[in-house]
Amino acid sequence: MFKNVYPREKYLKKIRPFYNSDIIKVITGIRRCGKSFILKGIINELYEKNVLESQILYIPLDRRGFKNIKTPEQLENKIESMLGDEEQYYLFIDEIQNVAGFESVVHAYAEEGYSIFLTGSNSYLLSDEISTKLTGRYLNFETYPLDFAEYIDMKKFFHKEINEDVYLEFEEYVINGGFPKTLEFDDIETRQVYTRGIISEIFEKDVKTRKRISNVPVYERVQSLLLNNFSAPFSLNSLLECLESEGYKTKATTVRGYIEDLKKAKIIYECNRFDLKSKKALKREQKYYLADLAIYFAMNTDNRLSFGPSLENIVYLYLASNDYQISIGRIGKLECDFIVRKKDGDYAYIQVAYSLQGGDEKASQKIREREYRPFREIRDGYPRYIISFDKYRDQQEGVHHINAIDLFLGKETI
Repeated sequence: MFKNVYPREKYLKKIRPFYNSDIIKVITGIRRCGKSFILKGIINELYEKNVLESQILYIPLDRRGFKNIKTPEQLENKIESMLGDEEQYYLFIDEIQNVAGFESVVHAYAEEGYSIFLTGSNSYLLSDEISTKLTGRYLNFETYPLDFAEYIDMKKFFHKEINEDVYLEFEEYVINGGFPKTLEFDDIETRQVYTRGIISEIFEKDVKTRKRISNVPVYERVQSLLLNNFSAPFSLNSLLECLESEGYKTKATTVRGYIEDLKKAKIIYECNRFDLKSKKALKREQKYYLADLAIYFAMNTDNRLSFGPSLENIVYLYLASNDYQISIGRIGKLECDFIVRKKDGDYAYIQVAYSLQGGDEKASQKIREREYRPFREIRDGYPRYIISFDKYRDQQEGVHHINAIDLFLGKETI
């Protein structure tokens, strides 16, 4: 049994039905989001189900005693050395990308009926390459840093102090982020040093070593511009104009490639627009959201919250981590923050606003008009939601008004 492992039920419940299946379970996500501890949580559950220790083969490839395993032959030899006479085995390999060409070994053990669980920080390996070599034999489970409910629950698990004012606790969460290990540190400066280290590690191991960056200054500037403009409408042409005005010479294909690198490293997520009138996806009109807001605060000296974009980013992560399909809606010249397709196949429309209340009634009315107006242009009968920090609901025109904190803590659902 692994001690002091916070069980992330949000992900365990998705993987649990496949514990005894020979389908390979691949757990992906940004570095340090807690994938290794999800593996340990699964192992703990297997022990609780009376699976024998001799049936569990655990190979953490980034740990002492396993770091020298670099080839398929070395990996196979290590697995064989751990086998006994059991009929059923559960094989856990952490940081599988450290072994080039691992697929043939994994595939062979899956063919023999082993239940296999893999993690890897590098999404090049765990999407493009593995999809061709293990077609139909694996399931991918995308994981994210802690959401707000997990953040609170993990604090309780480790007996950390929780602010009685849940809104102040939420502010701390936004700045500190959801990388699980940050909860070990009590001051914000140390947490930000740790987060900056994660970003450097991602660049060195998930971008730089996998794909040669032809122009590092341009890459770093593209990264900075995207990180500093999360939740904002994106235009490749505007980005190129900005780079040119700053003296950077580059091509659109190069910049587009760098954006793909950031996506594959799971630093950012792309959300495309969907035109409700033409019923077509608009691939060139998108927004980018950060995998965790701590990335922004760790990379900038200004810790002041911009609540609107921050809330929109966290709503996006909430939707993505709960397996909604997400687009940005365009209705003529108007925009609906999110169109989501729910698990039952139905759709919903979502607007996100920090508050529907302004400084006076006239200002409040202007805000409400801005948020409600896109819904009036939608002709179908799917539900519409406004998500804000307001404690008092503004239920109008059949629109459901949800308090953001209640949504994140599971007291409300979409």
